[in-house]
Amino acid sequence: MSIHEVFMPALSSTMTEGKIVSWVKSPGDKVEKGETVVVVESDKADMDVETFYEGFLAHIIVEAGETAPVGSAIAFIAETEAEIETAKSLANSGGAAATPTSSPEPVAATASAATPALASQNGSNHKEGRLVVSPRARKLAKELKVDLTTLQGSGPHGRIVAEDVEALSNKGKQPATAPVAPPAPVPTSAPVAPPAPRTPAPTPAVAAVPGQTVPLTTFQNAVVRNMVATISVPVFRVGYTITTDGLDKLYKQIKSKGVTMTALLAKAVAVTLQKHPLLNASYSDQGIVYHSDINISVAVAMDDGGLITPVLQNADAVDIYSLSRTWKSLVERARAKQLQPQEYNSGTFTLSNLGMFGVDKFDAILPPGQGSILAIGASRPQVVATPDGLFGVRQQMQVNITSDHRIIYGAHAAAFLQDLAKLIETNAHSLTL
Repeated sequence: MSIHEVFMPALSSTMTEGKIVSWVKSPGDKVEKGETVVVVESDKADMDVETFYEGFLAHIIVEAGETAPVGSAIAFIAETEAEIETAKSLANSGGAAATPTSSPEPVAATASAATPALASQNGSNHKEGRLVVSPRARKLAKELKVDLTTLQGSGPHGRIVAEDVEALSNKGKQPATAPVAPPAPVPTSAPVAPPAPRTPAPTPAVAAVPGQTVPLTTFQNAVVRNMVATISVPVFRVGYTITTDGLDKLYKQIKSKGVTMTALLAKAVAVTLQKHPLLNASYSDQGIVYHSDINISVAVAMDDGGLITPVLQNADAVDIYSLSRTWKSLVERARAKQLQPQEYNSGTFTLSNLGMFGVDKFDAILPPGQGSILAIGASRPQVVATPDGLFGVRQQMQVNITSDHRIIYGAHAAAFLQDLAKLIETNAHSLTL
């Protein structure tokens, strides 16, 4: 006989505690090895957590909506139905899960990847052919009595999402026991709320009430820890004005092919970093770490609080069309809080763009573990003096770079900005080659 404890897993290197978003299984339910039992909110994303044991979910210690430190027990799994009551007794008495024949063993849990391809890249135990379903879709299917095995997912790489369940239910292929209103359309500029049990909404999950103190979300707490960690880093800032007429013209020509301005800026920065490897480096106690890849992080704000930085990996080597498709996928999954750790913690240089809000210029805070971050303002028409002594109107944007002064000096940052401006102003078309 054996009873196993389910522990709160560490889903990222910075995670110290996790919040239970929802339990996919209920007490008494049968669980299979590799099956998702709970959805956990880490400091960056919502993750499906799987068990490596077969048995029955005997008792839930940490309910949905509650938090627990990494490594603490959140539930018990019993190998047989006869042991369920024993597990409940252990939980009520506060004892460890143990039997005369075996000592307590943790239930190894891992974040399930959104796709088989991502799973192999990020070390998940997800296997080819396994049904991949978002937590919200799984809950909705249970409510509407929809058989998930009959669905073909429309999400990234075949993931079944809530819309797939609703579409099948609306066609009358499966009986629905209760009417469920479809989610309201969400503008592309607004983050999508995370999976069940929360309902998608364009507003924060917790409304601010005058005179009330609202606790920080898991995302916001992660930002606090990162920002405090940067206080001890000596930084300096350099500003530069870049004319964007050529870049704007290129963008208008290829926008219809799915290219985004974010991808163009990331590509321009990445190509320039090839000439300035020090700007792509970071400080360590052992010396300067020169990274082999140029991975561009781009800051994305979340409506329910916090900030996440999806990463365009090898942005200098990937063509602009593939880069734009990757960025679209990253943003969609970031706003659904479904990114894998490698997709948000592998950046070597960061972009922070507030130009879409009409901001002229601002200073960005250096992320931990990186050497530089570039703040990008809005591109605006400006009256400028031309080389022939006349006046003209040019589209210009202001950028400010914040760098770690322990390894990067003013001349290094200035030279990088100079080359970036030259690329954007005189050779923007090369970004499509």
